Amino acid sequence: MPKQRITKEMVVSAAFEIARSGGMEQVLVKNIADRLGCSVQPIYSYCRNMEGLRQDVEAKVCSFIQEYVAGHMDRDDLFRSSGRAYIRLSEEEPHLFRIFILHQRKGITSLDDFYQSEAGSNMAGFIADKLGISILRAKQLHLNMLVYTVGLGTIFSVTTPGISADEIFSQQEIAYNAFVQQALSGKEQ
Repeated sequence: MPKQRITKEMVVSAAFEIARSGGMEQVLVKNIADRLGCSVQPIYSYCRNMEGLRQDVEAKVCSFIQEYVAGHMDRDDLFRSSGRAYIRLSEEEPHLFRIFILHQRKGITSLDDFYQSEAGSNMAGFIADKLGISILRAKQLHLNMLVYTVGLGTIFSVTTPGISADEIFSQQEIAYNAFVQQALSGKEQ
């Protein structure tokens, strides 16, 4: 039987699956080689250093999460359902959620920078239209929910045996209603 040729994509995919099941700290050359059924030599040929491989895995995690959230959104309730999707993700894929939350974000020096890097370009406009508020208030509302959801998701992904999803969703709904009220109370006339 001919030897299997190991590709960079195979290495990154194996590393992703290892991170998915055990966290980024399990992404080790030996573990990748074991998963691919090869020696460590092909892994080293693609990964001059582990930092580059971890960045590739983080990029794959971010792509996975974008697809996951998009696939779990309700088109009639984009704002609320996107928050629920992130919480559900933190329950179903806790290792990937932690990698996503904890990956290094370069060039972020303010919450506005964070918002610009994390929020979809159309969400503030969607929220503003839906609630009849300014884009500025919509961005603040979205940022508030983004920060709150990241916090809840992080708590959810690191607790054992775990907080119930119903309790997390209830808390998220309480925050949503409070933040919406705050946004509406300052609504321009």
